[in-house]
Amino acid sequence: MERYFINYSDYPSDAKCTLALSADTRDELLEAVIQHATTVHETEDTPEFRELIVKGIQDMTPSFSVS
Repeated sequence: MERYFINYSDYPSDAKCTLALSADTRDELLEAVIQHATTVHETEDTPEFRELIVKGIQDMTPSFSVS
């Protein structure tokens, strides 16, 4: 199963946030990032900001398996 992730430490800022988020869908991840950014960092939720986030979402294949 593929997952999607974004790592805040890939985007240096004054906040020096080190949070990394992952989700099963791009939409779920986008909403989680928006919630964190607006709540914690007081970032404005704009179409431009959402576009920036979408460009930063990466595919992730877990390196472990559950038996």
